Amino acid sequence: MALIQWLKIDFEFENEAGCLRQLVHGGWKQVNVITSRKGSVRGGHYHKYNTEAFYLINGSLTLTLWRGGARETYEIRQGDFFAVLPGVYHTFEYHEDTLLVSMYSNGVEMESGVKDIWTDQVRT
Repeated sequence: MALIQWLKIDFEFENEAGCLRQLVHGGWKQVNVITSRKGSVRGGHYHKYNTEAFYLINGSLTLTLWRGGARETYEIRQGDFFAVLPGVYHTFEYHEDTLLVSMYSNGVEMESGVKDIWTDQVRT
């Protein structure tokens, strides 16, 4: 089973004034806009209760995913839209200044106050 799920943009319209990209129209409880500087590394965690989707507005990065003995690496570029499933450890290495959108299916902050961000070794 792949550790990444490639997503399709819900709707796109472009004319001489510019472009509108509707990523989704439901199903996500938290949306973030993230800027990362060239050479930085982020992530290094997984989520137990969230699917996390990403849309790369501009820039590029190397995405490394792993769960148990399975490991996958992807070169992510402008316009890529993908989801990381619960239990999949993920790390981002940025090749240039990058702007992306991240969306969580349930939100990171749980009712207990604990954040659904885990750094222990994934065993599933």
